[in-house]
Amino acid sequence: MAITEIVDSYNKHVKKIMDFNESIALAEWDMRTGAPKKGIKQRSEVVGTLSDEVFKRSTSDEMKGYIDALTDPAVQDQLSLVTKRMIEDSKKTYDRFINIPSEENKAYVILQSEAQDVWKEAKEKSDFAMLQPYLEKMVAFKRKFIEYWGIKKNKYDALLDLYEPGVTVKTIDQVFDKLRKGLIPLVEAVAASKDQPEKAFLSVPFPIEKQKALCLHLLKEIGYDFDAGRLDETEHPFEITLNPGDVRVTTNYQETDFISTVLGTIHEGGHALYEQHISRELVGTPLCAGTSMGIHESQSLFFENFIGRSKAFWSCHYEELKRFANGQFDGISLDDFYRAINVSQPSLIRTLADELTYPLHIMVRYDIEKGLFNGELSVKDLPGVWNEKMNEYLGITPNNDREGVLQDIHWPGGDFGYFPSYALGYVYAAQFKNTMVKDIPDFNVRVGSGDLKVVTEWLSKHIHQFGSLKKPLKILNDTTEEGPNPNYLLNDLSKKYSDIYRL
Repeated sequence: MAITEIVDSYNKHVKKIMDFNESIALAEWDMRTGAPKKGIKQRSEVVGTLSDEVFKRSTSDEMKGYIDALTDPAVQDQLSLVTKRMIEDSKKTYDRFINIPSEENKAYVILQSEAQDVWKEAKEKSDFAMLQPYLEKMVAFKRKFIEYWGIKKNKYDALLDLYEPGVTVKTIDQVFDKLRKGLIPLVEAVAASKDQPEKAFLSVPFPIEKQKALCLHLLKEIGYDFDAGRLDETEHPFEITLNPGDVRVTTNYQETDFISTVLGTIHEGGHALYEQHISRELVGTPLCAGTSMGIHESQSLFFENFIGRSKAFWSCHYEELKRFANGQFDGISLDDFYRAINVSQPSLIRTLADELTYPLHIMVRYDIEKGLFNGELSVKDLPGVWNEKMNEYLGITPNNDREGVLQDIHWPGGDFGYFPSYALGYVYAAQFKNTMVKDIPDFNVRVGSGDLKVVTEWLSKHIHQFGSLKKPLKILNDTTEEGPNPNYLLNDLSKKYSDIYRL
């Protein structure tokens, strides 16, 4: 069979896998945005069956044949760059899953759905004991999978690779150590400042319907295409991609904390812009997705913090906000509003944390995950260790499990290794911004005039369009000419908070 015929057959095989994945994503979106509770168990079975099909097709003899044929050095010069990256991705998936029994993978997928549903109730009741047996099974599965993958050294590296290929514990330890040493003194200086911004006016009840209208408006303003997406409500906000023409975002409305709702929505909108702008040439391939969660988080955090928390952005949109708020901010100056939305103080909830203390929340989770998978911690230890780490890094201790160890959906969903990408993404975002302002020297003027198109076009050119065609560190190096460097983020935060707190 000619190589062109093999490639064509391979593409069709992969396209079927991607179609199954799209169906799984739709089912998962439904379960997290309003599916009836009594239907969750059966829906979990459906997701398990579909995932089993993906698993079998990804590890089939047919797939092995394509991998062998298309990784042959003799045919490499006949393959396009897209095909080379596709087959590399397929081989990585094949190697990762070929030693995992199909029935175990299916049981794991079903457990994911069930655990996330139990997490909702456990969080509501602030009862870690309800979730503990599910997490124990989840961790046991992950540990067994790592054994199947043949990882003998730092086992946590295997989980990091699922979300941030090419980044290891060694790299993250170095980056986080620099961040910690730079952030903690700044957090302390901010707390000691005698010029603390007033923020009580942000807690005035803001009607939910008005918040919905405001969020829809601001998503459009940052460039989100509602012909290729929608906004829904959920307990834990997320973005999910079915395909570049159907990229959905969710938010959680809080009547007495509207700014967290707004910034959270912009955050998910940043994720969505990435997915909406991936080259349509990659549709139907595994490359039609963000290249890593770190690069993904760089986009969401760029829009949340470098756009949504900026004075330039609100100088353009503050009068609009006042109209949506029915005048409740009429007596508040733009400068006072800007300072208020950037107040920094240690808080218990990661998703509500300010940008200065946010990375410290990630370090709490990172330390715990390393301990879990390097044999230093057990699941039963999590509530206590969580509280200890929160006190160590942020100087505060949760009063209950809901505001502590149960606040995130990631562990019930099996996403161990994901959390570090949030802080890495923040580091990347600052690096991208530093490069962007060299290309767009009037960056603040553009943002202040509402012209975000020039920003999204720059991001699309350097990041979005490639999907997973480029690996994460390749995108970072091609764009910024260096690897992960926390100094840009530390410099940005130092300048911003020195101004806000008149340090």
